[in-house]
Amino acid sequence: MKAILRTCSAWIAIAAMLQPPLAIARTMSAPLINPQPDPRGDVAKVFVAPAHDPGLPEAEMVKLLRAHVKYVFVLFQENRSFDSYFGSFRGANGLFSDGRRQRAPAQTPGFRQEIINTDGTTGEVRPFRIGPAQHAADTDDVDHSHVRMAEKMDLHGLTAKMDKFALIEEKKYTPAGSNHPPLKAKQMAELTMAYEDCDTLPFLWNYADRFALFDNIFQTTIGPSTPNAIAMISGQTGETQWVKHPEEAHQGPTTVPVMADNIPFWGSKLDKTTGPQRQPANLVGESGKGGKNVALNLTFASLPLTFAGRSLAEVTEKDIAAQSDLADVQKDIPFITHDRKAALNWGWYQEGYDREPNEPANAPPGGSHDSYIGHHNGPQYFGYISNNPLMTDHEHGLGDFFADMAAKRLPSSGVFYVRGGYNAINGMKPAWNDGSPQANEVQKLFQGDDDHPGYSDVGISQALVAREVNAIARSPYWKNSAIIITYDESEGDYDHVPPRILSFDPSGLPLSRGPRIPLILISPYARAHVVSHEEGDHNSVIKLIDALFNIPPLADLPDELQARLDGADPNFNGPNGFKQTNLGPHDARTPGTGNLFSAFDPLRLEGKVPPLPARYAEIPDKVVNTLPAYGGHGCRAIGLTTEDRVQNIANHIPADFNPRPLSNPTPVPQAPVPQAPVTQAPVSQAPVPQAPAQPKAAPAVPAQQ
Repeated sequence: MKAILRTCSAWIAIAAMLQPPLAIARTMSAPLINPQPDPRGDVAKVFVAPAHDPGLPEAEMVKLLRAHVKYVFVLFQENRSFDSYFGSFRGANGLFSDGRRQRAPAQTPGFRQEIINTDGTTGEVRPFRIGPAQHAADTDDVDHSHVRMAEKMDLHGLTAKMDKFALIEEKKYTPAGSNHPPLKAKQMAELTMAYEDCDTLPFLWNYADRFALFDNIFQTTIGPSTPNAIAMISGQTGETQWVKHPEEAHQGPTTVPVMADNIPFWGSKLDKTTGPQRQPANLVGESGKGGKNVALNLTFASLPLTFAGRSLAEVTEKDIAAQSDLADVQKDIPFITHDRKAALNWGWYQEGYDREPNEPANAPPGGSHDSYIGHHNGPQYFGYISNNPLMTDHEHGLGDFFADMAAKRLPSSGVFYVRGGYNAINGMKPAWNDGSPQANEVQKLFQGDDDHPGYSDVGISQALVAREVNAIARSPYWKNSAIIITYDESEGDYDHVPPRILSFDPSGLPLSRGPRIPLILISPYARAHVVSHEEGDHNSVIKLIDALFNIPPLADLPDELQARLDGADPNFNGPNGFKQTNLGPHDARTPGTGNLFSAFDPLRLEGKVPPLPARYAEIPDKVVNTLPAYGGHGCRAIGLTTEDRVQNIANHIPADFNPRPLSNPTPVPQAPVPQAPVTQAPVSQAPVPQAPAQPKAAPAVPAQQ
């Protein structure tokens, strides 16, 4: 950490006014939309080349989107970097290509990373592919804490070199003063450089192929899940609260801005609330460490306030601790109320929040919360939500989402967030099991469905996303929907694209942004078979919601706006003269924050090309509910070829690689993958509307010489 601070201090004053990092500048200068290569089958029938765009002004796009999109579903998963999941996806800025042309390792930041061998010699690790044979669905959890994430990014001025992911991970498990890391340390370092493809992730790759994949979206805050779960609904993790209450930045392990996985106060052992207003907690998994890990009350603005519209003043009257909860939004409340917008429906569905359908008959009426992960519930951190029954009425369990969809109980419009947890509520279990005792034990550890390494199985997790997409596609809401599949943060795994540095924390470490995360947008009005290079973070989701439903940006609310201005004062906390102009929400007034409009096809919105039918998004239930998906041959089943295979790049898996050095130090042997051909179709073969004739797709990129 000291080394980072010295490096930052030496360069920030010089770099603060320079151009954005080179990787960002390249993306900004290139066309925003990149057609993926080789459309085929149903995709070819609906593919519309971006060159055919009518070039609509943004105001016209907003008007058309408001006419057609009434529902936003955010399928919010856990802990995956873009390169770890889509680094070999053709058409994207990945490990081996910028999406248009091949890129040599020397031009890819961090491609070669230093590692220390167990004998003390210096070695090197490069990205390598893992799949079903390496049990890629069940891997251990690498470090993604705030400080170590900053160290892994290796900041020099305002540019991150992205080259210390392996070494910093290895040092965590190496005894202090030793230059001989144990095997576990080396294997954890190697794990940061592993990546998966469509053999492991066929459902996610299928959606990316058929709709719009974003390859320039970053996690908002450098750090773990909690800050970014909060940022998903507020655009920040407490920077404006820090500006107003500087003393709260120095209260030990629980501070603002939130930079760690502190658990919500409400529902913790410190919370004295009783009765139905008490929030849930998994007291086995999140004890609060005697109160030392319990978060402060978050008092800055979030979307649930702007969602309330002109009824906000009436809603906030129900807060049972209004004096403390609402102290920092006193100007925001009348501003939102007097804006006269109608209230917007919203819901936060999270596994284990209440009684789930798979719980035994003797479970408590409100649910056992055994699968609940409180530090993934962004709304629960805000006192003005957790202390207000009119607000907590918007929070539900995961089973409630499927029940509401089946019963068609959603209102006429709204925004709905959906999250998994520790145990798959449909009872799915990890696919692989070679019969050995250790395999049985490992299998028990990976039954979660939110995609978080360390406890979730990738197959189960992508099946949950597919079940969610299917539920929407089969509902009356499909025709007016936008579905966003995205992640909270990047897990501490390698990604090669340096993020734009927007702000620094109270100690001078970079705060925002962190590494890239995947984001896929699915809609009847989406572009088909494209990659968007539009830059942004979780605020881009907020910015889309702001535009669709005509609600004021969080960054423009009076209390937040004043705090942003106060935070920009160099006397406040600008390290070495850096002007903190971006402390707070980024859904306005912040450079490099897109609104995801690039995912929508203007011709579909104008009615000149048919909307994409629901069946185009569906994956058959039999496929979804069978593990491993497509027998471990996902790429072949969905008809995709990866960039590394197109370029004939050899895949060198380290000889001592173990996907689970912590939970299974003695690895289960690599599983043979059946070689039988796969004939299952990934989606329904129902007729798909024909798009206008397009020019022939560009030929595949030739193999590197």
